[in-house]
Amino acid sequence: MADWDKISSRGNVDDRRSMAPIVGGVTITGIVLSLAILFLTKGEVAISPEDISSLAPRTTQTTESPEFKGEDEYEVFVSTVLGSTNEMWNELFAKQNMTYSQPTLVLFRDATESQCGGASSSLGPHYCSLDYTIYLDETFFDTLTEKFGAQGGDVAQAYIIAHEVGHHVQNQLGIIDQVLSQSSRNSDIANDLSIKMELQADCYAGLWSNYINNLDVLSPGEISEAMDAAASVGDDRVQEKAEGRVTPENWTHGSSEQRVGWFTTGYNSNDMGACDTFK
Repeated sequence: MADWDKISSRGNVDDRRSMAPIVGGVTITGIVLSLAILFLTKGEVAISPEDISSLAPRTTQTTESPEFKGEDEYEVFVSTVLGSTNEMWNELFAKQNMTYSQPTLVLFRDATESQCGGASSSLGPHYCSLDYTIYLDETFFDTLTEKFGAQGGDVAQAYIIAHEVGHHVQNQLGIIDQVLSQSSRNSDIANDLSIKMELQADCYAGLWSNYINNLDVLSPGEISEAMDAAASVGDDRVQEKAEGRVTPENWTHGSSEQRVGWFTTGYNSNDMGACDTFK
């Protein structure tokens, strides 16, 4: 297990795991549509918060269990990983004479509210560019190991968080807006642009992995957990597991080989420029 105690920074975590969402005031069609919009756009929706909020499930948050009251070990872990990404991106942005705005990460179970139309565990970890927030249902990692064969481990989970932080970085750099604009003008290139954006987030996660490795957080060989997690969520492996066949024309995130390749590119570099997947 990585030595996370060497990270002193803490990120902003909103723990909603003890809150049960009660759906009301919207039709089932509205719920499905709002989640479909989030899934198809990966959280970077091209409509206004007001439009999507009209479709989103309205929820009342009620305390369901004292299990998650106060900070528990997992919340501390997530906050520490997020803190380490904040440290690195603060430094890299400062080198470019820019200021890094730190994201919030919401921990939840099953479902919760977001400005992108609601966050559901079925969507997996994702970033909403409308509220600058990462949404994470910790049970996703059980799915990662049970359904997609990842070896798991804390470094694998940290990689997923760092990847979503990568999307937050893209949001600040204007990359998400550019991709949405180009995709809306030419739908034929939308999947290709989506893949490039996802691979760039993998490269950014590789930069972060190198950063914490230089802080002696990782033990020898632990980086393989992150690389294995990247491979397990490649489009080809996911399609093979879900459909029994691979259809590259439907890819949106890149193959296992591509994802590991760009993660490795980031890991072997200290330069954001090495992660320009749009060249």
